[in-house]
Amino acid sequence: MWAALAAPFRRFGAVAKRAITSLPWMSGGPSSTAVSTGQALALVPLFASVRILADSVASLPIQLYRRNGSSREAVSYVPQLLFRPAVVDDLYQWLHKCVVSLALRGNAYGLITQRDDLGFPTMIEWLNPDEVWVDETHPTRPVYYWQGREVPTEQIFHIPWFVLPGKVVGLSPVGAFAHTIGHGLKATEYGRSWFDNGGTPPATLKNTAKTIAPDEAEEISDRLSARIRSRKPLVFGSDWDFTALQVSPEESQFVETMKLNATQIAAIYGVPPTKVGGEAGGSMTYQTVELEGIDLVTFTLRPWLVRLENRLSALMPGREFVKFNVDAMLRTSLLDRYRAHGLALSQGWRNRDEIRAIEDLSPLPDGQGQTYAVGATPQPGGTS
Repeated sequence: MWAALAAPFRRFGAVAKRAITSLPWMSGGPSSTAVSTGQALALVPLFASVRILADSVASLPIQLYRRNGSSREAVSYVPQLLFRPAVVDDLYQWLHKCVVSLALRGNAYGLITQRDDLGFPTMIEWLNPDEVWVDETHPTRPVYYWQGREVPTEQIFHIPWFVLPGKVVGLSPVGAFAHTIGHGLKATEYGRSWFDNGGTPPATLKNTAKTIAPDEAEEISDRLSARIRSRKPLVFGSDWDFTALQVSPEESQFVETMKLNATQIAAIYGVPPTKVGGEAGGSMTYQTVELEGIDLVTFTLRPWLVRLENRLSALMPGREFVKFNVDAMLRTSLLDRYRAHGLALSQGWRNRDEIRAIEDLSPLPDGQGQTYAVGATPQPGGTS
């Protein structure tokens, strides 16, 4: 399949046939750490952090604008790259893959497989970042290799996440924080093994009058377990001592370890720790869901959105650029939303058709909703 996808860029320049027999991964590429991407995703806090970022970014609507002097105007048509950017993926899945690649490997590498008549990309397929290596010897002239073969730089769409000065390739979170992730994986494995092996025995049953042989002890244990499972009362003689056990602090410590690890991973990705199983550092609470959403957009998603907006806008022609509509995440009550619409109408910075579009309603007939009213509520017929 990739042979067919890669075919369109051959008209822009032949792919080099030089094979790479050894790759200096320390210069950028797959991490040498023992923690693989698959293993890292098995850690619940890490998976949750990546999911929150990818789901949130991919679900936001994208609007294309055109700069007109100091103002901007919305563009009515949707370019193919913002509608069907890949052969298989729609825009949601395409953005989702991009953010997942950034969050796990610190880089998203896209292969431009189709362009329009003006040479602007219309289709981009995301590559497995583990199959891409970048020669950063000259940061201003990086050389990209995919599956061991050089790919023309103009056919690669590269978005890095956290980049050090003098570098082109972003740091891999899974590689840079392998110790933190590995510690969480070990704690998870300990907890699983502890429960699989029965954990702490639930109780002890001791006979104070005689010594019990191993086979007798096994039979007594089975009978006692069956009685407990059937929720029937226990009958004791004077020579039996039954003691229920509590989980010791040493054996329950992994619970606190998991909370600490979740908090650390949340800090790496900038997501609220309480959303991934961690604990907040203070007593901050949100009075409304809207305030919590504003905090998520401002401190977690905004840097990711700006990064993607800048890179996607660079692929648009002329003065066109793209913006994510973060208002879609800020769910207000019906009354608050209608009050905000009323202010927008009376102050003249939105007309009725624009507000109807926000509420997924069709425009008013005959242009009645196109009039802007300043200082008064618009009247029927489009006049104020």
